[in-house]
Amino acid sequence: MEIEVLFKNVLDCAFKVHTELGLGLLESAYEECMKYEIQQKDLVVEAQKPMPLVYKKVKLDVGYRMDLLVENKVVIEIKSVDALNEVHLAQLITYQKLSGCKLGLLVYFNVKSLKDGIKRVIV
Repeated sequence: MEIEVLFKNVLDCAFKVHTELGLGLLESAYEECMKYEIQQKDLVVEAQKPMPLVYKKVKLDVGYRMDLLVENKVVIEIKSVDALNEVHLAQLITYQKLSGCKLGLLVYFNVKSLKDGIKRVIV
């Protein structure tokens, strides 16, 4: 599947979840619902995928886990905190670099309108 079509499908899922649930829930609830919606589109999605850190050619398990990885091409980081800050974007970029995925999506569900909570990142 072409990356832009894949991205649009993932974005559609995020809007469906936000429309259905609104704001104020835990990140884990949004993550499970996103996973479900993505699977309904017959896309391969992995949740809480471990991401080792490679240091001096040694893979180290330091506890990094991607929220969602879709088709091994798109990293999705879900947030439902009081406010986004720079570390949330840095976290997404780190997962993109560690996984080799160029496209990432930061989805901040704690907003009235989800269009204000979407950040597309290309590394």
